[in-house]
Amino acid sequence: MRTILNINADWRFVKDTKDIPSSLPEGETICLPHTWNAIDGQDGGNDYFRGTCLYAKELRRADLPAGDKYYLEINGANSSAEVYLNGRQLASHDGGYSTWRVELTDDLLERNLLVIAVDNAPNDRVYPQTADFTFYGGLYRDVNLIAVPDAHFDLEHHGGPGIHVTALMEGSDAKVNIRDFSVGVTETDRVIFRIFDAEHNLIAEQNTGDFLLPNAHLWDGIRDPYLYTAEAVILRCGQELDRVSARFGCRSFEIHPERGFILNGREYPLRGVSRHQDRWGIGNALLPEHHREDMELICELGANTIRLAHYQHDQYFYDLCDEAGMIVWAEIPYISRHMPTGNANTRQQMRELINQCYNHPSIAVWGLSNEITMDGAKDPDLIENHRFLNDLVHELDPHRPTVMACITMCGIDEAYVHIPDAVSYNHYFGWYGGNMEQYGPWFDKFHAKYPNTPIGCSEYGCEALNWHNSTPDAGDYSEEYQAIYHESLIRQLFPRKYIWATHVWNMFDFGADARAEGGENGQNHKGLITMDRRYKKDAFYAYKAWLNPEPMIHLCGKRYIDRVEDVTKVTVYSNAPEVELFANGISLGRKRADDHFFYFDVPNSGETKLEAVAGDLRDMSIIRKVDTVNPDYILREQGAVLNWFDITAPEGRFSLNSKIGDIMKTFRGKLWLAGMLLTLARKLRRNGSKSEGSKGGFSLPKVNSDLIEMAAGFTVLRITSMVGMLNVSFTKEELLKMNAKLNRIKKPA
Repeated sequence: MRTILNINADWRFVKDTKDIPSSLPEGETICLPHTWNAIDGQDGGNDYFRGTCLYAKELRRADLPAGDKYYLEINGANSSAEVYLNGRQLASHDGGYSTWRVELTDDLLERNLLVIAVDNAPNDRVYPQTADFTFYGGLYRDVNLIAVPDAHFDLEHHGGPGIHVTALMEGSDAKVNIRDFSVGVTETDRVIFRIFDAEHNLIAEQNTGDFLLPNAHLWDGIRDPYLYTAEAVILRCGQELDRVSARFGCRSFEIHPERGFILNGREYPLRGVSRHQDRWGIGNALLPEHHREDMELICELGANTIRLAHYQHDQYFYDLCDEAGMIVWAEIPYISRHMPTGNANTRQQMRELINQCYNHPSIAVWGLSNEITMDGAKDPDLIENHRFLNDLVHELDPHRPTVMACITMCGIDEAYVHIPDAVSYNHYFGWYGGNMEQYGPWFDKFHAKYPNTPIGCSEYGCEALNWHNSTPDAGDYSEEYQAIYHESLIRQLFPRKYIWATHVWNMFDFGADARAEGGENGQNHKGLITMDRRYKKDAFYAYKAWLNPEPMIHLCGKRYIDRVEDVTKVTVYSNAPEVELFANGISLGRKRADDHFFYFDVPNSGETKLEAVAGDLRDMSIIRKVDTVNPDYILREQGAVLNWFDITAPEGRFSLNSKIGDIMKTFRGKLWLAGMLLTLARKLRRNGSKSEGSKGGFSLPKVNSDLIEMAAGFTVLRITSMVGMLNVSFTKEELLKMNAKLNRIKKPA
């Protein structure tokens, strides 16, 4: 029989070396899961360690379970790894997010030294290399040792589980096929197949993998995520040799260009979030309780879909998605910049993703790539690789469609956009240039021109920290701007049923060590919840009011207490039809809102206790009248040479606080901008390879009209801060000189 032995405990960790030891090395004793970038990958500076580290462990054969063959199972080693047993290299693997296995049988001695060399250094062959998140290095998921008999279900078939279960609906019945991948099976051996219901009662057993389930109980999304279990067993002379099982669901779905996503024959609008797999102080070395908490929070929000970005996630989390009824977008880390030398790796990672995740009923679509056209969409090799991947997915799984996440600057007429079965766009209008009202018209334009192409929104959002403002604006990183931003996006996206899916970027703040924005470097703060999962930002409750049917009320602005205005605006989110607001026990009136967003004007004098009431629902907060703005509410960039409030800005003149688009409206402003771009180009050239994202940051995208249009919405100071992700910096003297030149340019009358 198969035996799985977890070997997470008692490893020696040695940082920054490629020297394979002949005996157990000196070093830190650790338990898996583990990453060496849990701290430096989240603290900013784009300087986290990227290189090779060793994990070493002694194995005694006498301690191993009985078996004819032994395999090492590695569920996540980022991003490349080599396995050595007793000094001999047995295998290597490129790709940090999938499961892979190595046979140890012929090299096992009585006493053994197992060494796994893990490497997350930059290269030109393994994805990802350029992206807005930290590439944590380490053995960050479980490592197991598997003992099996000679006849067993294949452990080397792209890291898969040994069986694929396909359930296709025909009316109310389900045609179920269980395909096994077995090795070492003789002519006299038998493989039998079984199906169990959700209570694990045996409902069918036979010698072939083709079943008919009459009146199948549907896996019906978050309403009823019913799971059957399929099992395959190898028998020899009536004795069981090996057994594998997989849960599956009976469901049908399609993506319709006009009606959106359809589950089991009914329209089922997909409204949800994206998720990265890291946490504050932990990195990507998550434990089961971390995954469970994430799923609980996503369910509390009321989402029915998750985009698992930008790589294969832990199998345990896909299991949680199956159980919760989530519709999942699963993808490989083919992201940002196409590398011709990485084509083979994209294909390998896609084979692994599909083979390992095939049985999950939650997965509805396979993602080909994300924002891969940062250098343009016309590269013939990029287009050909996407066509190859698209065909490969259809070959490996004929029953799920392909999708792709395109960056805003990629034109909707590009051939690459129309390769997959459905497409989504990552838009940040109102944050990275433009304004938030552009979303609806943009999608209407796409839908009008390509009415037969399903279109969705795979990313949208803006950053928010503990900054506050009664007149919020793009770039202030305030919780208030994020709230009104998502209010607008909900109103624009949710009623358009042809939009097959919307995925907020992001459910949680996540590590992006190259980032230097918002006053807390090293993170992307677009999450609806902080990276430590301790605080739900107000925007979280805007979605909860729309998506979760459980009665709720939330009074916004609990962290925004001190306010200078005599009358302040207060927002309440609730799925109740009517909300009443009390100030120090006095009613300010009742309001009704079809969009779940209730707005009140509140007199601000002294200290005011606010209470929002809807039936039995109540929520409370406090505001306080102050004479001057609380400095703790004002954005201060961490390590910034200058902050916005330190800049001279004479009346009628430009400054570093002016937007690029406004400066470009004047002739002298255009000349100034040309000079600034030349300065930036010189800095990039001086930095050489650092500007190519060699440490996980961004290199400079190719300039086109769409990029210029987006940049128009940034202030000059924000641009100079953001180029820190390119390893470029401006000194205080350079910025003051730049500001002095801008002060000499008049604004248009």
